Amino acid sequence: MATQLLEAIEASLKELNKVILGKEQQVRLALTCILAGGHLLVEDLPGMGKTTLAHGLSNVLGLDYNRVQFTSDLLPADLIGASVFNAKSSSFSFHRGPIFSSVFLADELNRATPKAQSALLEAMEEGQVSVDGKTYPLPNEFFVIATQNPQSQSGTFPLPESQLDRFMFRLSLGYPDPIVERELLKGGKGRVALNQIKQTFNADSLQQIKRLIPQVKVSETLLDYVQRLIAQTRNGDICHLGLSPRGGLALMKSSQCWALLQGRTHVLPEDVQAVFVAVVGHRIVGKKETQGDQLARHILHSVDSVGNRASASA
Repeated sequence: MATQLLEAIEASLKELNKVILGKEQQVRLALTCILAGGHLLVEDLPGMGKTTLAHGLSNVLGLDYNRVQFTSDLLPADLIGASVFNAKSSSFSFHRGPIFSSVFLADELNRATPKAQSALLEAMEEGQVSVDGKTYPLPNEFFVIATQNPQSQSGTFPLPESQLDRFMFRLSLGYPDPIVERELLKGGKGRVALNQIKQTFNADSLQQIKRLIPQVKVSETLLDYVQRLIAQTRNGDICHLGLSPRGGLALMKSSQCWALLQGRTHVLPEDVQAVFVAVVGHRIVGKKETQGDQLARHILHSVDSVGNRASASA
């Protein structure tokens, strides 16, 4: 990988860690998701830094973005736009909504009704929206970064499986440890540094990464390991709903991107393991009352990866 690109990646992580303190692993996962061309879902309690992370990612990418606060009265037209009648020309013209941006921040996505949530489905999968029988393409670099509150919170509408499957990663930030929280309480860092975050990527560097990801080598034995993991998610004794083919592709692509961020040109089992829970946790449903992330960790620990390392690095 070009030295300049590696420097941009490290600079991005450094900038993001200035505003999201003590969450280096989650920050690296979030950047991996976006650089791999995926959509990111950040789920946590209110006030944990979800929106701050989304804004930070937008700033380091250097792309235009729009933010919409999702509420129960939000309509699909509020996102994608609508056709408006022009009395002078006696014709309808399409007025584009905020979704026509490179980075679309859907804040508290699950506070909107299913009808409003479904307005994102075509955009996330096809990179386009359809209004009144016409199709309008979205920008080439189009990412949805959504935040949501836990379903136990009042005033939320759970996202359907079809919508969850379109997010490459789901992350949670969690409470800060005492040392980090002390820094936050002093008031010198965190969200106040958001406006000072530096842009580290541009359109050219993003295109470079897009071209490099498919070139990261994946050995046959590593593919065997990935397929064993996927098969285990579809084990009827463990899961009611297993990993979809879209989820399997997301696991492979994000593993390649994670390896790239480490400066390597081949995928190791550790790369798959690093992204597995973020990719799989929101896509699988256990037969018992097991949380998706907990179940994903169980599957990861139950599948042997012996023999992949030597072949992957060959």
